[in-house]
Amino acid sequence: MKFSVVIERVPEHEIGAGYYYAHVPALGLTTHGYGIDGARAAAQELTELWVAEKKANNEEILDIREEYYSIMEIDEYAL
Repeated sequence: MKFSVVIERVPEHEIGAGYYYAHVPALGLTTHGYGIDGARAAAQELTELWVAEKKANNEEILDIREEYYSIMEIDEYAL
């Protein structure tokens, strides 16, 4: 199984310097870890636990669908 992971820097005031969020959009999961590698490892572990829980309950796990990621810029004056 393959899942996309979106890594995003956590603002320092939320957790501390050097932490990143890891989002698994297809599953609606979010976790965090220290550094990009730490966040990715946390996402891997969380996703494996999620899949194991679904299998234990005989629940369907949908295959990954095609996903796209983009960044958009909002004019600061619009905010």
